[in-house]
Amino acid sequence: MKRAVKWVVPMLILFLTIVPAPAQTRDEPAVILDEIVVTATKTTEVRKDVPNAVIIVDDLDIAEFPGNSLGTVLANDPGIDLRTYGDYGGAGEEIHIRGMSGNASQVYVNGISVNSPSLGLADVSRIPLNSVERIEVVKGSGSLLYGSGAMGGTVNITTKGPRRDRMDLKAEAGYGTENTCRLSVEQGMFVTDSFGYYLTVSRHETDGFRDNSDLEHNDVSLKLVYDGGDMLAVSLYGDYVDREYGSPGVKPPEGTQAFSVNGVRVYNDEAASLLDHAGDEDGNLGMQIVSSPLEWMEITLRGSFSSLESYNYSRYYDSWAGDLPGTESRVANDVSDGEALLELTPVGGFSLLTGVEYRDIEWESRTDTLDGQGGKLSEVKENADVYTRGVFSEMQYRPCSWFKLLAGARHEQHSVFGYAVVPRYGLVFNPLEHTVLKASYGGHFNAPTPNDLFWPDDGYTKGNPELKPETGWHTDVTIEQALFDDRLFVTLTYFGWKIDDKIQWGPDSAGVWTPQNLRKYTAKGQEVGVKLGPFSNMTVALNYTHTDAVEENRDYTRQDYGWPPLLPADFRYTWVERRAALTPEHLFKGTLTWWTDFGTTVTVVARFVGDRLWYRTETDGTYPDTKTVEYELDAYWTADCRIQQRLNDHWLLSLQGNNIFNKGYDTYYGIFYDSTGAGTVCGFPGAGRSVYASLTYDF
Repeated sequence: MKRAVKWVVPMLILFLTIVPAPAQTRDEPAVILDEIVVTATKTTEVRKDVPNAVIIVDDLDIAEFPGNSLGTVLANDPGIDLRTYGDYGGAGEEIHIRGMSGNASQVYVNGISVNSPSLGLADVSRIPLNSVERIEVVKGSGSLLYGSGAMGGTVNITTKGPRRDRMDLKAEAGYGTENTCRLSVEQGMFVTDSFGYYLTVSRHETDGFRDNSDLEHNDVSLKLVYDGGDMLAVSLYGDYVDREYGSPGVKPPEGTQAFSVNGVRVYNDEAASLLDHAGDEDGNLGMQIVSSPLEWMEITLRGSFSSLESYNYSRYYDSWAGDLPGTESRVANDVSDGEALLELTPVGGFSLLTGVEYRDIEWESRTDTLDGQGGKLSEVKENADVYTRGVFSEMQYRPCSWFKLLAGARHEQHSVFGYAVVPRYGLVFNPLEHTVLKASYGGHFNAPTPNDLFWPDDGYTKGNPELKPETGWHTDVTIEQALFDDRLFVTLTYFGWKIDDKIQWGPDSAGVWTPQNLRKYTAKGQEVGVKLGPFSNMTVALNYTHTDAVEENRDYTRQDYGWPPLLPADFRYTWVERRAALTPEHLFKGTLTWWTDFGTTVTVVARFVGDRLWYRTETDGTYPDTKTVEYELDAYWTADCRIQQRLNDHWLLSLQGNNIFNKGYDTYYGIFYDSTGAGTVCGFPGAGRSVYASLTYDF
């Protein structure tokens, strides 16, 4: 509290004493249908020519939004479900698009994939929001252009770059509840007529809402650009992220007493573990070269290298030995990626994009078994080299102003499972200037990750090199309509998709957890988006998503126990279709932004997440576990608000509140094991109310 007073009070005094400056106005409506989109076709297109449903977020949207992470900015936009394991500082944020799992969305920063090769997931909480200039989300199958994993959609993040004829300099400092501190500095400019740079540095630390939920995050990024006109444009981007954080697990049941072993605190009523912690150390480097030697030809070369390492330390109480054994694991990935693109537009209305891509993953896993005092007992190491080669082509043809066709195919060779061939088709119909009907259909696939294939057998878990890739299709139909001189924009989408051979970890016949191919996973749903304004110094956006997702999975039923007890090989189950785990049927997001002529901007966001189901195989205390039990995560509302005051041309004061009504909710379920070994189903709690104030200098 003392630290908060030291930061917040001077800011409030400054707010009251400095003469406000005029606000940055939004009186002119955005021309949404003519917005530029690059991600959908890897070429420059306007939105109304893209056959997919698209979400675009610019730097002004980000600056006004009451969120401190990229995931919170996108959460509950049409088709997007943000998932995180609770409220601790290092909790990862996963983007789930249209009910698909997190590894079905590919996330890129300046063309560099940030999906973990080990898990297939992209933790977007690692991407510093202050460096982001623009976010494009293209929903629907993207496997033709982006390969494995781009089944639900593709997220492309562009970081800030230098601007001509001006120097950018921005510094921000902020403090909030839970001793949350953020510091960031960014600076960019063109040094010569053709060469420029943009540098960002930031630090973020917090104690978190619970014990052992602290985070220390440091990052730096640098973008270098050479703009030689149509003949040659080169960009070089690199970033480095280092994070260390506690892993408190679920929140134990109410009334849980703190427990210690030999003076070492193991858990309390706030955290299932006070000993577990983790960290990440990621570095990315990428280059892009673009040349247009002829008016009808463009050549693009991309290359990147990523070094990614994650670390996990875990201890647990052994009631038999009375001590604290555990594990310490590290997973490292070195990823090399190269791509060459050729775009030809020889005649009006026709274009052809063809490309080749090569990706190599060097994966290494090391797990150390720890004794009761934390000393190393044994070590298990695995390593593998996985590569893919992809070749793709996509044709677009517009015979007239109101009609456009798109078709293409990709062939991908994978070093483990063989090859995959996926098609893609699209249709754009423009009957009126401000009316667009879009339809797209695409095959997709998702390769098993190195963790899925090669995880070492420790007696409890192991990989499965016999896995098949997930395959299927994704289709959607979208209507976009702009009215009243672009002051009203409406988008309606129907989507459907199917995944065969869904990969999911679960117990095998010996009770060892291993990934397996299940039968199928399907969904259908609707997305509605309405944006109204500006009018009366106000804009309003309303988004709703309905998703009906169904998984075909194993359902275990209780047996009659005799003697000797049934062995795991005697597990009996049936295949049932059930509502997909942890997938909400209903998502809603409402955003209101209001500004004044004397420099004040207020943004209020309300979100609704529907109930979610979770399934667990349980026992009645005897052997073995043979019953599937259904749990429900309750629906919930949250509300966030940000108030900004422009003090003069260079200073901006911001006050932000998240979950301002302090709504309690859980994001996932897990198991809490007490000192007796008894397990209780408990939730990963969502973040409670927080307040954050910041002061920004912008030159």
